[in-house]
Amino acid sequence: MIEDIGLALVVAVAGCVQWLTGMGFALVAAPALVLLLGPGDGVLLANCAAGVVSLAGLAGGWRRVRPRDMVPFVAAAVCTVPVGTWTAARLPEPVLMVVFGSLVCVAVTLVARGMRMPGLGGPGGALVAGGAGGFMNAAAGVGGPPFSLYAVNAGWPMREFVPNAQFYGVVVNVVSVAAGGFPRLGVRAWSVAGAALFTGAVVGAVLTGRVPDRGMRRLVLGLALVGGVVAVGKGVAGL
Repeated sequence: MIEDIGLALVVAVAGCVQWLTGMGFALVAAPALVLLLGPGDGVLLANCAAGVVSLAGLAGGWRRVRPRDMVPFVAAAVCTVPVGTWTAARLPEPVLMVVFGSLVCVAVTLVARGMRMPGLGGPGGALVAGGAGGFMNAAAGVGGPPFSLYAVNAGWPMREFVPNAQFYGVVVNVVSVAAGGFPRLGVRAWSVAGAALFTGAVVGAVLTGRVPDRGMRRLVLGLALVGGVVAVGKGVAGL
């Protein structure tokens, strides 16, 4: 019962954040889901839910997707997702927790700093960002930060960034689930997660325009950082 409540709370909050900001579901949900369900099922559930959320968000903005620009991201991610899945499957759970938590902390740092890197906004940068995102998504459930970093350096306006990020989210999460499989959850857990995702979206729709963007961004990064640090601590304790 406690696990169901925790699962519902995590997915609902992450779904609400995604609806409000157009991104952030995985950063909020993945660390908490890993702590609740373990690194295997936690990451896979984050992949499944993030894919559904991205698909729903893409429905209203698919016309602004840049298909030609997205080719290198998708191609690189398709190549690196299996590597991330293979790596995660072969690491002992404590080591995987440390790796997962570290990747989350790195992702938060990259997003928070909005780092400028010469050349990252070009074609080569797209391949690097897509490859890094694919690996991180399969191994840790957080594949968006490299894409965000690329968009910052390429000067993409938010109006174009969001639908393209959602398109990338759909593709990379579908490939991640295809490589890693579905999480081994019962009907009850799937029902709780689905209902919570819907509830979070409804609450997010009601709150749209009423929550300051800066405050929401800080909340997303703060929650993700706490989850990453806790995961690292749990992994170190289990070594």
